Amino acid sequence: MSIDIGSKIRAIRNRKKITIAQMSEETGLSKGFISNVENNNTSPSISTLQTISSFLSVPLPYLLLEKKQQMCVVKKDERKCTTLSKGNLKIEHLSSKGGLRMMRVEFPPGASTGDAHAHEGEECHLVLQGRIIAEQGEDSVILEEGDSFSWNASVPHYVKNIGDEPAVVLIGIYTDVESDHLL
Repeated sequence: MSIDIGSKIRAIRNRKKITIAQMSEETGLSKGFISNVENNNTSPSISTLQTISSFLSVPLPYLLLEKKQQMCVVKKDERKCTTLSKGNLKIEHLSSKGGLRMMRVEFPPGASTGDAHAHEGEECHLVLQGRIIAEQGEDSVILEEGDSFSWNASVPHYVKNIGDEPAVVLIGIYTDVESDHLL
């Protein structure tokens, strides 16, 4: 486990334009000790971290997060895009954190996810543009811009653009299994 507490503390202190001397005076910790903490040369106790986090006005758990647990950002021009050949669907992978993924899927007119299929997980959908039909089991519903729906993805499901223009759907998927084959 690699937690870089010192760099986080330094970054927060610098962002708030607080000097080590000011931090030392307010917390009662020596300047040398604070410097050693920021350089990861010493491991402060939980009590000391609580003092530091309170002074910096950040939650203590934030200081304890590993790098992979921190916020993940994907800039618009850095998105991974794939095309699903069975429906010529354009899939933009927006974000992924653990078992949670979010995608923007563009369905050309008449395009679908192919035959009804199932996989592990839960899905939530928001129709951003166009008109689609969503089917799962005996349920079938027509949805338009602004409509949303969710389902347990382990039950076979199917989505198709039934409009004359492209349909765009924002999809959030949660699963314990990491896979690129969830549509």
